[in-house]
Amino acid sequence: MRESGQQSGYVNIVDGARSLTPNPSPGGRGERRAEMASQAFPESSAMAGSRRRAGTDTWCRSTRRKLLLALGANALAAPLAGFAQQRTKTIPRIGYLALRDGSHKPFRQGLNELGYVEDKNIIVEYRFAGGNMQKLPGLAAELIGLKIDVLVAPDPPSFAAARNATRTIPIIMRSSADPVENGWVSSLAHPGGNITGIFSLYSELNGKRLELLKETYPALTRVLLLWDKSYEAERGRMEGAQRAAHALGLQSLPVAISSDKEIDDAIRKAVEHKANGMLALRSPLILSSAAKIASIATRHRLPAIYDESSYTVAGGMMSYGANLPDIYRQLATYVDKTLKGAKPGDLPIEQPTRFELVINMKTAKALGLKIPNSILVQATRVIE
Repeated sequence: MRESGQQSGYVNIVDGARSLTPNPSPGGRGERRAEMASQAFPESSAMAGSRRRAGTDTWCRSTRRKLLLALGANALAAPLAGFAQQRTKTIPRIGYLALRDGSHKPFRQGLNELGYVEDKNIIVEYRFAGGNMQKLPGLAAELIGLKIDVLVAPDPPSFAAARNATRTIPIIMRSSADPVENGWVSSLAHPGGNITGIFSLYSELNGKRLELLKETYPALTRVLLLWDKSYEAERGRMEGAQRAAHALGLQSLPVAISSDKEIDDAIRKAVEHKANGMLALRSPLILSSAAKIASIATRHRLPAIYDESSYTVAGGMMSYGANLPDIYRQLATYVDKTLKGAKPGDLPIEQPTRFELVINMKTAKALGLKIPNSILVQATRVIE
């Protein structure tokens, strides 16, 4: 009888070991095949295990290499990224907003004297309005958008735009109007808030200007006060100049303009009303018309005094006021202190200590005036 084991063979698994149990066959051929298979199978298993171990080792070594390379790359990239980020953060960015260019040159000199080199350890973003006050708000907003650390406003119109643009970014300003009286700061000694800088004393010097004009031209009796009614601060300045003229025994004749086209008629009418001297009250319009005003005043033989040397250089007879280049250099000192951690509200607002009297001798001669020696000895500069 044949039994069910007459199948060709089966795999028997005992305690995890594999063996081939053949069916018996005549003539011992099955036993020989079983012996050959039993000898061949363990050898194949060992080789397979070896191959598996070799493959595993190769995979592990490859994985380790990739992991080490990745960790090394990350370790190298992280400091480089951090360094680049730190380098960007540690270079301060300053905004410089001005009605006209020119003031930035002494400001830049002040930065250099303090050890700053632009585009190396400081970045300065300059924006100039070309004399157009309407452009200042947009330029201020543009600077704020650049994430600046400090905003420098070296003239009253740019300071007004800066005040309206931010209440948080430190503002370093030059103001010719009293910042306390106007409510922009708490006091000169402790400004508070985000504003500090230089109060350059404008109206406070009008009495001195009229005094110098009277000493230069003793025949002075009625002074034309040329002022810009379109400029917010001008009315108060005009009224202050009237009081200063009265204190010196002079009559005052205020004449308002709102465009440069009105200058000629304004001066002509003042002369017709017996004005024999002029004080031009500063505003962006009057400053931009300096050469025209000086020329018309000379044509009408009207001695005049102004508040800064740019008028005298343009042909005006004389000027007296704070040394503006000094002030612009001083603004750099405020920037330096702010970048080193000082709060603008804790930095006292300073006033100028140097003033300059500039005389244009050519214009004086054209007016038929001889400048007294008492005036010449006070002159900071004489333009021949």
